[in-house]
Amino acid sequence: MVVLNKIYTKTGDDGTTALGSGERRSKHDVRVEAYGTVDETNSVIGLVRLHTQEEAPDVDAVLLRVQNDLFDLGADLATPETGEDLGYEPLRMTDQQVSALEQEIDRFNAELSPLRSFVLPGGTPAASYLHQARTVSRRAERLIVDLSTQEAINSSCCRYMNRLSDFLFVAARFVNAKAGGDVLWVPGKNR
Repeated sequence: MVVLNKIYTKTGDDGTTALGSGERRSKHDVRVEAYGTVDETNSVIGLVRLHTQEEAPDVDAVLLRVQNDLFDLGADLATPETGEDLGYEPLRMTDQQVSALEQEIDRFNAELSPLRSFVLPGGTPAASYLHQARTVSRRAERLIVDLSTQEAINSSCCRYMNRLSDFLFVAARFVNAKAGGDVLWVPGKNR
């Protein structure tokens, strides 16, 4: 159980933050950037959910589960895999979480017509925010990949973020399909 009695500690005033292992790192360390961008993704999904609760409750239910998964993912990234005994079992992402997201992608995508063009980010408010969440999740994924070239990480973290951006894309298409369809790119339209 997490208990936070005091919100500010002043320990980060020197530009560092504590990882789950107790180690301190610079706030611009790639590990901190990675889990911070996962948190940013989660915040954008919170904005999405302002619209999906009524527009697309089936999508909203998945997004609620995703938000919880993203906290798990952040905890995983915030606790480096050192092999040392931390005195507790660190929370790690699982392949089951990745598989569950794949099943949701397949479920929503089955109701969509095949794409004949690239999709412009837009459409309904829910779809627009889903596209924004998709782009932020892609940035988080790039940072996680960068981190993986420097330190050992749980490979499920990268796979989850890769699937998440796919889910967010499919969810945006699904929401737009219910409102008339995707906003499609027309190559060279404004030449």
